Amino acid sequence: MLNRSKTNEIVRKLEQFPAVAILGCRQVGKTTLALQISKKYKKEAVYLDLERTRDRAQLEEPDLFLEKQEGKLLILDEIHLVPELFAELRGAIDRRRRKGEKSGHFLILGSASPELLKQSSESLAGRIAYVELDPLNVMEAKNSRRNDYLDRVWVRGGFPDSFLADSDAASLEWREDFIRTYLKRDLPDLGRNIPAELVYRLWRMIAIDQGSKLDLTKLSGSLAISTTTVRNYLDTLTDLFLVRQLKPWHGNTKKRMVKTPKVYVRDSGILHALVGIKDYNDLSGHPIYGMSWEGFVIEQILQRMPYRAQATYYGSSAGAEIDLILETPDKGVYAIEIKRTVSPKISKGFRLACAEIKPDKRFYVIPTEQSFPMDKETTAIGVEELIALL
Repeated sequence: MLNRSKTNEIVRKLEQFPAVAILGCRQVGKTTLALQISKKYKKEAVYLDLERTRDRAQLEEPDLFLEKQEGKLLILDEIHLVPELFAELRGAIDRRRRKGEKSGHFLILGSASPELLKQSSESLAGRIAYVELDPLNVMEAKNSRRNDYLDRVWVRGGFPDSFLADSDAASLEWREDFIRTYLKRDLPDLGRNIPAELVYRLWRMIAIDQGSKLDLTKLSGSLAISTTTVRNYLDTLTDLFLVRQLKPWHGNTKKRMVKTPKVYVRDSGILHALVGIKDYNDLSGHPIYGMSWEGFVIEQILQRMPYRAQATYYGSSAGAEIDLILETPDKGVYAIEIKRTVSPKISKGFRLACAEIKPDKRFYVIPTEQSFPMDKETTAIGVEELIALL
């Protein structure tokens, strides 16, 4: 289930930049994608997994090793474990440039740690491009040739091992293990020495209140820690692509607007594991059902939104709301409401919000395969058809 669009994007960037970084969660498929690219790339590739002692040992004399790899594509997996290597990469890139080799030197993989971003931006400024690898989306799930691919990727989420598991029970077990491993091993490995139990409780509280406006005071009181600490933990989960903070729209308006972000667990399968949902039957009767669908659809859209588009939500003190606003550079403004119903009705809040922002296009995303007009300006549409439009 190779992500062809990401493959093409990464190859294109390798032809433009000396280094390309693929960032994303653990187990999202970065290594698989990099190895697939290495088989098709024009240069010979050398792969090092820096979690392995044997591979790290090859970099004890980094200058000598990097010099021997000139003319090759060097793939460095989990590079955040050896942050001092970035300075060496800069020197290697500059040496290759002087010899006329301008691009395609290094493919760097990392689990989206802030340290990785900071180190690379400081040491490799102007020499590196970034690509974020997300979990499987609905269009990729469709390629699995399963009739239930849409509900399957919604319930199980987009991590390949979870989506492809032999049963719902096996999928849930994988996700529960993923959560435990991230808290107890991966966070410390990524330089986050914070209490695993507190982060788990925060993560679960976000899941229970999926799509709610951030209330630091409420979270602080429930966890018995300061609002500053809550903010730090939340930002860590966000930096690691586990949580999304969707910012509010402000625009040019005199109305009193909501100023706090909405918070979502990004992967729907991880969301369901955090609140104890086992399968679709569990989900369909759960209070989180509607908000789970909302978060799932938002992630699907944001994975495929046009380059340089801006995503926000609309919320006013008068109660006017729009779940998602996309401001695109060439297709105008999209107002998107998300409902888990086949017979939606346009809400007063949506109409009021649209009157304020004056979107070019208005959509209600619902579980349907065939779009239809709700009025002269608003179209009910399925998530796949909307993604295709984007």
